[in-house]
Amino acid sequence: MHTFTLIFLTLLAIGTALELWLLLRHKNHVAAHKDEVPPRFSDKISLQDHQKAAAYTQAKATPATIDILLQAAILIAWTLGGGLNWLAEFCSNFDYGPLLTGLIFILSCFLISSLIGLPLSIWRTFGIESQFGFNNTTVKDFVRDLLLGMLLGALIAGPLILLFLWLMSSVETYWWLIAWAVWVTFTLLISWLFPTFIAPLFNKFTPLDDGETKQRVEQLLERCGFKSNGIFVMDGSRRSSHGNAYFTGFGNSKRIVFFDTLLESLDTDEMEAVLAHELGHFKHKHVRNRLFMMITSSLIGFWLLGWLSDQSWFYSGLGVSQPSDAAALLLFLLVSPVFTHFLTPISAYFSRRQEFEADDFAIQQTSGEKMIHALLKLYQENANTLTPDPLYSAFHDSHPPAPVRIAHIDSRIN
Repeated sequence: MHTFTLIFLTLLAIGTALELWLLLRHKNHVAAHKDEVPPRFSDKISLQDHQKAAAYTQAKATPATIDILLQAAILIAWTLGGGLNWLAEFCSNFDYGPLLTGLIFILSCFLISSLIGLPLSIWRTFGIESQFGFNNTTVKDFVRDLLLGMLLGALIAGPLILLFLWLMSSVETYWWLIAWAVWVTFTLLISWLFPTFIAPLFNKFTPLDDGETKQRVEQLLERCGFKSNGIFVMDGSRRSSHGNAYFTGFGNSKRIVFFDTLLESLDTDEMEAVLAHELGHFKHKHVRNRLFMMITSSLIGFWLLGWLSDQSWFYSGLGVSQPSDAAALLLFLLVSPVFTHFLTPISAYFSRRQEFEADDFAIQQTSGEKMIHALLKLYQENANTLTPDPLYSAFHDSHPPAPVRIAHIDSRIN
């Protein structure tokens, strides 16, 4: 067996087994603590709601387990199973030239993979989410979102992939550096366009009505020195009863977005605390830091792609018999997560640290008690478990688990 093949299969097996083990730990840990609300929350969260969250967590674990195994099987089928060889040969029959044939090859691979995973998405939306009272998506909206997402993906990614393939075939030594610069520019452009042009294709955004909430929000924005392009309410209830708030975009396209479900569940003080947390990310320059990390990691990624595309073992070790620019790009996109997966806990650690910093900022600007009240309502209404497995949480969760996060806030206000 080829050395690179052995490395690939070993890491894939370890990563898959690790994910299954962590998920099983998480499921069992939640089940073991479902009959008693943690003492800190016993006066705010009922046993019934606590058990609903446990049941919801366990229900989601089943399709998650299938998804882990399915993704590993799909990856092996595409690579060592000969799927990419078959697809490349099929696409070459159209005789559209190397660039357009390469584009069809790449887009077809991702389309087929998405269709294979579609039943799981349907199960989650119309099975589990409906079972626990969260789903408001109609079949019509589900199909519309699916088709619109695919169309936008093809329209946005298609020209970018074509440009990458052209650079790979036309520029000799440093094509990857130019491709990286294009990618960074493209990412910034999409971030700027998303709030005003892309997001409204999927949801309706209306300006926040005048009133006490808007007045308090505007006062908070002024205190924090945050200038936005507006404060909007999104019709999140159209698809789900889960609530959230965020700010998006950059430059003059920044905007504050509240889910309508969030406005219905939180009072004005709690809304202010939640928004202050989001603004904490802005004040601590978390968005800028994440952007810098994306730019840096993508530079490393493009350099690595440039080197691997010239290595014959990269293709043969992954079961591809005919090296090509399109095959190099597609293999890199498919296989790189197998190698970077083990960095997930590091990313999660820094993300949780940023959440603590944002909470500290929110406490300085508003009420720590109101922040806790808002979090408890969100945990309750979204059926987020209060007792996640610590190891699973450390590996996956971008936000601190409820007991840790609220204990942190308690330590700042007491």
